[in-house]
Amino acid sequence: MTDDAVDYASLLCSRLCHDLLSPVGAINNGVELLADEHDPELRARVLELLAESARASAAKLKFFRLAFGAAGGFGDAVDTREARAAIEGLFGQDKRVALGWMVSDPSMGKGAIKILLNLALIGADALVRGGRLDVGAEGGEIVVRAEGPRLVLDPELRTALLGQTAPQALTPRAAAAWLVHRLATGQGGKVMVSDADEGVLLLGAHLPDGRNRL
Repeated sequence: MTDDAVDYASLLCSRLCHDLLSPVGAINNGVELLADEHDPELRARVLELLAESARASAAKLKFFRLAFGAAGGFGDAVDTREARAAIEGLFGQDKRVALGWMVSDPSMGKGAIKILLNLALIGADALVRGGRLDVGAEGGEIVVRAEGPRLVLDPELRTALLGQTAPQALTPRAAAAWLVHRLATGQGGKVMVSDADEGVLLLGAHLPDGRNRL
């Protein structure tokens, strides 16, 4: 493994730890509260919060397994229903974001699934005040459309998606965007990013084999 690969793995781990810190920390705080709380109503409320945090942690782990991990147990291709469930689990509980699913392929290669999920993650993060996130894929085209009253795509993410960031300048925040770039261009494909004009942002990837099988 090269030094660059080790550095990137470290960045990715930092990103995952950051995203998991909140729900896991909430579980820890809830357990501590239960140990000292004897009021039945308050204990019931704490248990509700614990259950909510546990669901959030499980949803993030399921999403991260497909978006960043080896996705063991799926073979060379992943059922796109698994990707849909991962996205709905991560964002479906967030009433600020409405989800649309327009993926025609019944299965996609692991690399293509990673591209789709990471573009969805970036698109949803850009919806600062909520809105709608549409995810589509057909043949060799993957498109994520984010629409909302305020869209903010960090310039760091844009440059990483387009491969304009030097590897040594990457930060944990841009790890997902860099992964999309490397997966697409590594197979001769390309990544496309629109300007956030009139409240709409388009993120896409074109894969050269036309079959979403990378």
